[in-house]
Amino acid sequence: MTAVEAEAGRLRGEADEPGWEVDPDDEWGVAVITTVGRQLKLRREAAGMRAAEFGRVVGYGEDMVYKIEGGKRIPRQEFLDKADEVLEAGGLIAAAWEDVKKVRYPRSVRALAELEAKAVELGVYVGLSVHGLLQTPEHARALFEAWQPSYAEEEVERLVAARMARRSIFERSPAPALSFVLEEATLRRRVGGTMVWRQQLEHLLEVARLRNVTLQVMPTSAGAHPGLDGRIEVLKFADGTAAGRSDGAFSGRPTFDPKQLRILELRYGTIRAQALTPRESVAFVEQVLGET
Repeated sequence: MTAVEAEAGRLRGEADEPGWEVDPDDEWGVAVITTVGRQLKLRREAAGMRAAEFGRVVGYGEDMVYKIEGGKRIPRQEFLDKADEVLEAGGLIAAAWEDVKKVRYPRSVRALAELEAKAVELGVYVGLSVHGLLQTPEHARALFEAWQPSYAEEEVERLVAARMARRSIFERSPAPALSFVLEEATLRRRVGGTMVWRQQLEHLLEVARLRNVTLQVMPTSAGAHPGLDGRIEVLKFADGTAAGRSDGAFSGRPTFDPKQLRILELRYGTIRAQALTPRESVAFVEQVLGET
């Protein structure tokens, strides 16, 4: 085996990056990735580099380079950064990540992710599962794998990656105020098995200790409350506007109407009042974790 062949064996291929395919039904996503790929190809050819040579420099196999240039694969941020450096693009290729990263979200959650990215306050009640922003990758994967009809493995990986990308909200500065209310039953459901469940509970405790996060548990003993119809989310933005949605109201679609938002805020406020306090909630999660 030559040195070049040995090096090529270490280059990233599709097996290393499952879930980075472009959804052919996502017209906007296809347009973004096709445009980025075309620009990459034009700059590579202008630099006089063959695909195999370029791939070795950026750490990708020749086939992956062709797929990215052909708009068939979503490039990672590190690929764009390295390509920008190698092709001396002056930041133009690297800047494409701002649009490329949005393509990772399925169309159904893209609008919600964009709202979350702008929110300065977020209040969420979920009754059937741990909220996506609070899930570990293993917990999220177990949920997607249980879906019927079944997702293909590549689609599962894409959905998990998209959900994990939303967790960047915890890294923003200044940090948004985040409030979550979870049902007791979701904390006792061993999604993914005991180890995955323990890791999820430990992650909840880590998040609950963040100064900008309030975590509350709705005990089963609390009885009826306004969230029994389903999820409630209320988001507030720096310009004073707000958005919200609820599974049990307004057809589950995001709403910006002030009257409808007041209804959601009333319901969410009532839910928080009936739930355990943040201190009691952390103690409850610790108790559940200790019971394993």
